[in-house]
Amino acid sequence: MKNLIYVFAAIVLISCGGGTNKKASATAQTKGAAQGDRIEVLYFHGAQRCITCRAIEKHTIELLDSLYSKELANGAIVFKAIDISQKENEAIADKYEVTWSSLFINGWKNNQETINNMTDYAFSYVKGQPDVFKTGIKDKIEELRPKQ
Repeated sequence: MKNLIYVFAAIVLISCGGGTNKKASATAQTKGAAQGDRIEVLYFHGAQRCITCRAIEKHTIELLDSLYSKELANGAIVFKAIDISQKENEAIADKYEVTWSSLFINGWKNNQETINNMTDYAFSYVKGQPDVFKTGIKDKIEELRPKQ
């Protein structure tokens, strides 16, 4: 029975893709042309996704569509779902040191990026407490929004 539990745990980890290097609130200099001040919500996933991974994307999109549709339309908030199993996404996965399903909410101001890895938070709350998950995502976006 104990071996069955280990096999199940391994399958769950493999289906999500492995692991991630945690990077919380770091600032990085960008290269190339500035795309303007904005908030980027980056959802990284592999080709195969577990229920929790799919829930992260679903609830993130629901929150963005319900509260930030205007900002999504004008580019003040950008949502990107990035399949890390595709060769063309290798560079961005490497930049954020992503090796499995991950959620980042990053702020761009004056060509400077503030990186916020929300992966642990997302996996902790999205399935059992989706309202808490959405509140935390909203709070991070509000923290990164320009002060009026």
